[in-house]
Amino acid sequence: MVYGALDIGGTKIAGALVDPEGRLVARAQRPTPAREPAEALMGAVTAVLDELSAHPAWASLDRVGIACAGPVDTAAGTVSPVNIAGWRAFPLVERVRAHPRMPAGIRPALVGDAVAMTAAEHWLGAARGVDNALCMVVSTGVGGGLVLGGRLHTGPSGNAGHIGHISVDLDGEPCPCGGRGCVEGLASGTAIAARALAAGWTPPPGTAATAAAVADAARAGDATARAAYDRAAQALAAGIAATITLVELDVVVVGGGVAQAGDTLFAPLRRWLGAYAVLGFARDVPVVPAELALDAGLIGAAAAAAHAGPRPAPHAPAS
Repeated sequence: MVYGALDIGGTKIAGALVDPEGRLVARAQRPTPAREPAEALMGAVTAVLDELSAHPAWASLDRVGIACAGPVDTAAGTVSPVNIAGWRAFPLVERVRAHPRMPAGIRPALVGDAVAMTAAEHWLGAARGVDNALCMVVSTGVGGGLVLGGRLHTGPSGNAGHIGHISVDLDGEPCPCGGRGCVEGLASGTAIAARALAAGWTPPPGTAATAAAVADAARAGDATARAAYDRAAQALAAGIAATITLVELDVVVVGGGVAQAGDTLFAPLRRWLGAYAVLGFARDVPVVPAELALDAGLIGAAAAAAHAGPRPAPHAPAS
């Protein structure tokens, strides 16, 4: 038996077949055409499913989970990612279900990408065995998910823990979500690169202006690049401290592409958190890197599928 998993974000659309122990049996990936119309986006998803369904393990497919950038509506099976403008109330679950090689009776389970990462880290990663955790994805966007009382806490629509759209700057720039001064607008990979460029940093010739390039420059001693990461870390710390104060946490796990910067992000993040989380019950909560790195969304989507219950038996034909 294997679980199908999709992880859809603003940069990439990844898919995998995952065994019940959380091991990836097969993997496929396409870039996200984030500025393209809805059908072009769905075409990339279909291409990933086409590749996975050609693998021999597809014959053992039992359930499918989808992790997608949010907001999502888990009850309706629709997605409206802030950083993917072409999808608004897009019926992703039904479109995946309609893939010509999808076995009869499967209805994919939908979760937000950061909730999926949270499920994965609580199952196999840095939040394993912990009762109360915030797990975050810091990448093209910023998302999060919560474990409270030892259980994944998703909320009625599946969006609980969406820390990227907590406002941490009352006079900040407008966010595509409709708010102002959101964590995502200050701490995403896109925001880090934009802030560094605005402050005069330039990437090396032939290198794209990305958060990873800014991190390389910061490690090499570039003060402007370091300042961009420091500002992002401050915004993350403010959002994390607010969450710790609201619900009390045992650990904060940070993953996603920006977290690959290592101490370039984590050192100022821990320093700023010390300045914001000052109440006794909120102080000294560990902030640690995700253990499952860039496959956490896929493993979490598989976990969502595993907990969605068995596949319904096909209806008997009418006599």
